[in-house]
Amino acid sequence: MVSRRTFLTSGSATLAALATAPALAQETYTVPQEHMPMRVRVSKDYPAGEIHVDPNRYYLYLTEGDGEALRYVVGVGRDSLYESGTFTVGRKAEWPTWTPTPDMIERDPASYAKYEDGMPGGPDNPLGARALYLYNANGYDTALRIHGTPQPWTVAQAISNGCVRLVNSHVAHLYDRVAEDTKVVLHPKMAPTA
Repeated sequence: MVSRRTFLTSGSATLAALATAPALAQETYTVPQEHMPMRVRVSKDYPAGEIHVDPNRYYLYLTEGDGEALRYVVGVGRDSLYESGTFTVGRKAEWPTWTPTPDMIERDPASYAKYEDGMPGGPDNPLGARALYLYNANGYDTALRIHGTPQPWTVAQAISNGCVRLVNSHVAHLYDRVAEDTKVVLHPKMAPTA
């Protein structure tokens, strides 16, 4: 489980490259400064080149080794749709096609049935600018994704159908730094306290 001691942030400034990077597609939303990616201190127990998602704090960490990581603010699965576990990036795609899962269509046919044959990639596609496809230990696609979103104001919330979402320019930054076969750990959600 991810704890405050596991991922301790440093006073690092926001990554300058992203602060000045042009938005992808038609992003007109201004990302709050506190949602910008940062280089942070993490436990030295995490080897370089792994992704760790803390759903309780809405952070994704790309470990760099020597106790450092890039930290991104993310949105995660709502309610019971978030699935923790250890996965591998089995595929990467730019401006990916999106097809809702059968479960999504069953839960909300009015919203999703019309896309059962897929929606081409583009600025309105729910997967946004880039997607990392998460595979299980047996090499099967889990239907879980780390992806962009055409709704950047939805990060830092438990709002998705199970995937991890980032602002489009942030997922493009992450995408360029992640190889297929990268280990991805989706840490468990903590139970809400009364």
